[in-house]
Formats: sequence, C-alpha cells, structure tokens
Amino acid sequence: MEKQKKQNGLNIIIVGCGRVGITLVEQLTAEGHDITVIDKDPERISMLTDLYDIMGVVGNGASFGVQIEAGIKNANLIIAVTESDELNLLCCTVARRVGDCAAIARVRDPDYNIEIGYLREKLGLAMIINPELEASREMAKILCMPTALEIESFAHGQAELIKFKIKKGSVLDGMSVSTLGANNENILVCAVERGERVFIPKGDDVLMAGDIVAFVAPRKAARAFFKKIGSKSHQVKDTLIVGGGSTAYYLAKQLIHLGTKVTIIEKNKERCERLADLLPNAIIINGDGTDEELLREEGVESVESFVPLTDKDEENIFLNLYVNRVSKANIKIITRIKAITFKDIIDSLDLGSLVYPRYITTRAIIAFVRAKKASRSSGIETLSYIFNHRVEAIEFRVQENVPNLTDVMLMDLNLKSSVLITFINRHGKIIIPSGQDCIKPGDTVMIATTQKGFSELTDILDK
Repeated sequence: MEKQKKQNGLNIIIVGCGRVGITLVEQLTAEGHDITVIDKDPERISMLTDLYDIMGVVGNGASFGVQIEAGIKNANLIIAVTESDELNLLCCTVARRVGDCAAIARVRDPDYNIEIGYLREKLGLAMIINPELEASREMAKILCMPTALEIESFAHGQAELIKFKIKKGSVLDGMSVSTLGANNENILVCAVERGERVFIPKGDDVLMAGDIVAFVAPRKAARAFFKKIGSKSHQVKDTLIVGGGSTAYYLAKQLIHLGTKVTIIEKNKERCERLADLLPNAIIINGDGTDEELLREEGVESVESFVPLTDKDEENIFLNLYVNRVSKANIKIITRIKAITFKDIIDSLDLGSLVYPRYITTRAIIAFVRAKKASRSSGIETLSYIFNHRVEAIEFRVQENVPNLTDVMLMDLNLKSSVLITFINRHGKIIIPSGQDCIKPGDTVMIATTQKGFSELTDILDK
C-alpha cells in the first residue's frame, strides 16, 4: 500500500480501533497527519475509513505482512493501543525491526509497571503509556487539593495549571483579573469558561460566580491562594473507593503513601484477598458498592472524598449523584468516564472532577507527535487540554536564539490575539511574567491558546 505523505504531516500507523484508537484518529487527522489503522474487526475499519480520510488494513497488527501492507517502511510512528498489552509490545517490536519509525505502546497490567523503564529501553520504544496509572495520578493530585476540578503539572512538577469553580459569595465574584493578579503575584488566570463561552481573559475582564477558571501558579502557591480566598486547601483525610480494579489499586497506593485513610469496596472475593495482600494499610470490604445500606455502613455520609471506579460509567455517575445528595460533609467526588461520549450532558451534572483515561493517553501521544514535527530551536515538553479541548496549554522548550522571539520584552512581541504566555521556567524557577520579561534560550515557556495545532514556539507569533 503506497501512501503519499501529507504536507508537513507524519505517516502514522495506529493498531487497535477501540476508544483510544478512535480518539487518536479523530485528533491526529484534524492535525493533518497521514493515518493508517489496523484492526482485526472489518466493521471498525470500515466505520473509520468512511468517517475520515484514512487508510485501513484488516488483520493482526503484529504480523509482518500486515505491517508491510500498512506501509510500515515509510511510517514515522506506530501506536499500538489494542486491548492486549502483549500484542501492543509485539506490534512495536516487529515495527522497530521492519521499519525506521518511533513506537508507542499502551501497557496497562500493574505487573508490567515496575518494568516499564526496562521494557522501553530494551525494546527501543519512544513511550509506554499506562492510562490507569496516569488517571490515578490525576485523581491523587486532585484529592490533595480538593477545591480543584483539575490539576496539570508542568516544568517537571514545578508549576501547576489548576481549574476551579467560583462559588456564589466568593471574594472573587466581581473581581477583575488585573486586581486578582495584583493581589496574588504568583497567580495568573489563563482561561475562563462562562456558560457556553470559553475565553483567554484580559486584565479588565471581571470574574463572576459560576465561572470555571483555569490559572497557573508555581508549585505550592495554589494551596496558599485557595486558603487566602477561603476555599478548602488541605488534602482529604479519608476516601471511599468503589471497585477494586487497577486504577483503584494505583490510587489507593498513592493516597496511603500521602497519609490518607483508604477504604475499598469490591464485589469479587478473590480480588479482595489480592488487594488485602497488596495494600495492607487499606480497609478492603467484600460487598456491592452500589448497595445504599453498605455505603452508609462504611460512612459515605461523613467521608471527605468518594471515588467510584466500577467498570460501568453509568454506575459511577449515579453513585456520585447519590453521594452528593446524602453527604453531610463538604465531600469531594471524582467521576471517571471511560466510554460515555455525551460530554455536554455529563458536564451539566454535579459530578465533581471528571477524569477521562482515554484523553490522558491521547494527550501524551499528541504531545509526542507535535514535538516530532518541531524544529531544533523549540519543541513541546508538555501538552494539556482544558475546557473540553477548547483551550490548549503547551509548554515549549527554547533551545536556541529565535529572531523576533528570544531576548525581546514580552510587551514588544507580536503575539496572536488567541495566545497568552503564562509562565517562564528558568533553571527551575517559575516566573509569572510581566511585559518587561524576556524569553531566553534554555527556558521552557508555557502558553495558553484557543487556537489548535501549535508544534513550536514561533507559532505564537502573528507573522
């Protein structure tokens, strides 16, 4: 199968057309890449090739012949996201022997987790992604700062992007963005969602109750900010988890390490025994976590946080709606969404922090793909999406002098109207910039933008 490469795009093969594979196709085709999908299910292949301008091959993605048919010898990247960890690793191993391309594998089994670095090195993979582990890390960060709806880390953990909702009666209701910045020098508001509208705010924009605000701050500054405005700033003391799968295990392990009391309710007796061995400091209950009486017996009315992690999104949603109603504490809830796609309806419900494992996986891959396109002068370190992908937060590394960009005061840069420079990381120090600051070689720089597809820092300039 011969394919003509799209201008400035990469030749990418995706093995596995499940939820993650479909999300990758949707996003990577939108960014102008040349995509071929491989799957054993001809109906899935037919559905995707009808919807998108892509090629499809029916077969086993680990087969030499199938990879040749898909164009592996001309591919820049292969991404294996089937339901089998072993098949994903084998697909990438074959591809690395047959073609000259980078390889990314999704690997979910906790037994492989301690070996990920070894596997990546020995198999020559660009990346191994464990969506359950990454989702649990997001959840743990949120439970450490329960006022936040989302928390993303940048600059190797030295800076954070945090999303929260302004409640009625908050001191921020009616405050201008410039006043907030003047009173909190380590905080920079980078995006606001108000009803259906999402925008990059200017200094004279006024915040209102009901707004969902995203701001950037150096690590630890956010906690002081929340305390100053009278919001909950301490990590939760206890949590109740329903469901004892991989994500629950990863989350419980992290929370116990942080000193949080963890209770897990799991239906399967053998899984309970396994969790009891793996998590000796957790309380493991063998029972049905959807049973109201059991939930009340385990203190759902007074627990500080509740995280349902059953295999069914509908159960997780209904459990959180129920707990929100019966809780007598200022409870923090997290809702994991694996399959449901009715985002507008989900967003209208009071479900606390929403975590989508498939988007965590695709976000890391998109960042890698854009970095592969970038020039030597700058490339992507970290990429995050906020407000249902309507805003991108991108951290770029600056490796060389760039005309009209480096050593120019920010106030003199000819920036696109949709762009805000949110912080400069200089040798580990996070600078919330003013107009007099400059970008220098060696820095990393984070921008927030409502525009899509930036792959290098020069894209922020209105040329």
